Amino acid sequence: MADKAQSFANHGQYVPMYHFFTSPLALIFVIWSVQRLITNPGADTVYMLVGALALFGVVAVSRLSPLRAQDRLIRLEEQLRYTRLLPADLAARAQVAFSPRHYIALRFASDAELASLVEMVIKNPELKGSEIKSKIKTWRPDTFRV
Repeated sequence: MADKAQSFANHGQYVPMYHFFTSPLALIFVIWSVQRLITNPGADTVYMLVGALALFGVVAVSRLSPLRAQDRLIRLEEQLRYTRLLPADLAARAQVAFSPRHYIALRFASDAELASLVEMVIKNPELKGSEIKSKIKTWRPDTFRV
């Protein structure tokens, strides 16, 4: 993505090893293990299913844990950014009203349009991340992600 400007249309990121290899294979293993348990019930097929579920859990957690840590860092970075760029009262209201999904979506907003978008989200807190991102006019790329 380094050669192309980041935007709402192309900001999603795939990790090929996770999205196209380990995750699908772990899911196939779970499905195969369920099918084997149904057609050939026994202790060994139950054990195989338990192993498949454990493997699927490890694969999922190996992706979700770094994303959760990244979300915490984004929230902290954005709170510092709000303190630097926004009037004190607006930054304080955002800190009270915002959920992590709000910070995560607004990290793409340029400094110039941040205040108006923060006001919009405070007035309408049920906005989803994709709805917030679609309202950003000047995209601030985030290419240093997990």
